[in-house]
Amino acid sequence: MTHQGQHLALAQAYDGIIRVVADLDDVDLQRPTRCRGWLVADLLFHVVCDAQRALVALASPAEGPPDVDDVSYWRAFPAGGQDDDGARHAWWARRSAAAFDRPSGIVRLWTDTAPAAVRAAGRADPDGCVTAQGHVLRVPDLLATLTTEAVVHHLDLVLDLPDAPLPGVLATRVAVATMDGLLSDDAVRPAAWSDAEYLLKATGRVPLTDHDRLELGEVAGWFPLLG
Repeated sequence: MTHQGQHLALAQAYDGIIRVVADLDDVDLQRPTRCRGWLVADLLFHVVCDAQRALVALASPAEGPPDVDDVSYWRAFPAGGQDDDGARHAWWARRSAAAFDRPSGIVRLWTDTAPAAVRAAGRADPDGCVTAQGHVLRVPDLLATLTTEAVVHHLDLVLDLPDAPLPGVLATRVAVATMDGLLSDDAVRPAAWSDAEYLLKATGRVPLTDHDRLELGEVAGWFPLLG
């Protein structure tokens, strides 16, 4: 996908989360999510941190060459459960979110920060590299990682919000391409899976069924593809 396409996908992913949370009251912001121990407000704070990380990365040009791309970037993150660093971050995010007077304060922070990150992405050099989390990435690859994380967390957010919209088609396509890259050129997901089901099973949010394992064969042992 071109840089412009990746930029549009990120914009769609971040706007999708805005549409989920913009009209939620403080009660709904305390509903559960698919992320263990996190309420909607807690997870939204984590996503705010992603957008802030995007702003830092986009202002941190690097000479290159890149050491990871939009797929290999994810191989550094453990699949199938949290490590100690992940558990510490989960606890920190909960405590940080709880420091707001009201959960709706996190919504205001998100609606300010997310569009700023999208604007910065649109102005970034499409041929340049940036540093992020100890890696060097091409700008379009960075945007793809941000989109993938936003789409997966969008699906996490709506667990107990049945009327909430799902992620947009373009943003979902980027996340699906990431999972395809982690899966293998020789493996194919079951044809009956929707994109959302694929993303939830590929990230361990939803377990594989016996039928899934039969269809996937040896490939089932690779799941989840990322945590």
